[in-house]
Amino acid sequence: MKIIPYQPDQSGLAYSVGTTLDRFIKLKQSDFPFASGELSQLLRDIALAAKIVNRETTRAGLSNIGGAFGQVNVQGEEQQKLDVIANIRFMRALSKGGEVCAIVSEEEDAVIDLQNTSGKYVVAIDPLDGSSNIDVNISIGTIFSIYRRKTPTGSPIQLEDIMQAGTEQVAAGYVLYGSSTMLVYTTGCGVNGFTYEQSLGEFFLSHPNIQAPKNGEIYSVNEGTQREWEDGILAYIDQCKDRRYSARYIGSLVADFHRNLLKGGIYLYPATKKNPSGKLRLLYEANALALIAEQAGAMATDGTQRILEIQPTTLHQRTPLLIGSSEMVIEAESMISSLAKAPLL
Repeated sequence: MKIIPYQPDQSGLAYSVGTTLDRFIKLKQSDFPFASGELSQLLRDIALAAKIVNRETTRAGLSNIGGAFGQVNVQGEEQQKLDVIANIRFMRALSKGGEVCAIVSEEEDAVIDLQNTSGKYVVAIDPLDGSSNIDVNISIGTIFSIYRRKTPTGSPIQLEDIMQAGTEQVAAGYVLYGSSTMLVYTTGCGVNGFTYEQSLGEFFLSHPNIQAPKNGEIYSVNEGTQREWEDGILAYIDQCKDRRYSARYIGSLVADFHRNLLKGGIYLYPATKKNPSGKLRLLYEANALALIAEQAGAMATDGTQRILEIQPTTLHQRTPLLIGSSEMVIEAESMISSLAKAPLL
């Protein structure tokens, strides 16, 4: 019997499809040795739910699951049918996986206690960001944060397990459902992006070690609310226009953030007279994207304070958000500081 060593194919007939998400997670498991495999499985559970939500979004126009559901969530926002479906899908995946003890969701009034006292992790999630764009076929997304519980396993969850600052995140990520579906995540050791290959049903590494440009020429903000901005934000946006920067605002947080992360730019959702505390949620929107931004060399602030250092006091706490290329965020924050006046009323 003849035995020969394996030689990688050199014919060029079969191109490499790359590294799957599952294999990448296994290779990187040493980055978090404390997890003993649970965090790896949790990331796989999220990826599985994302595949299912991707399927639902791509067939929404054909299966009568577009449009409003007829209820209002805790945020006072009208729920879309896909909001509800995405929430159910992620709840099922996270509850069946066995690694999670509690879930904080944008679509739920209270913390969801999974009654899994052996679970080591708490997940905060916006199951479907930008859902108002579903019916007009604009990119939407999922945002998630993962925290280790503070109390010992085997005991009931406590408030301290939930109300953790963003610096305590062990992982965070988002899924973008668009012209292609991408999952981008960090475990505190850089940021990597994976593109979904639908025919194979797998996420493949497509954007390794993402690094955000330090500067950019894109600003993303809803200028329809500019009459309610503080002076510093007004001055910064005027400066962007003077420099002939491009205004790009999709109205889907994940999509706007993703573009600026790759191309360089700044996303702003400032405080307004209507929403003096901002509108974006700290626990399951701002914290996740802030961790990703910082791991990619970008920045995230509320205008005066680093997002990741804000201590949450309520479940659905809101915050202003300035996030993106570091030099742009520093400049915007400097203008806010120099032109600061009394709080918006």
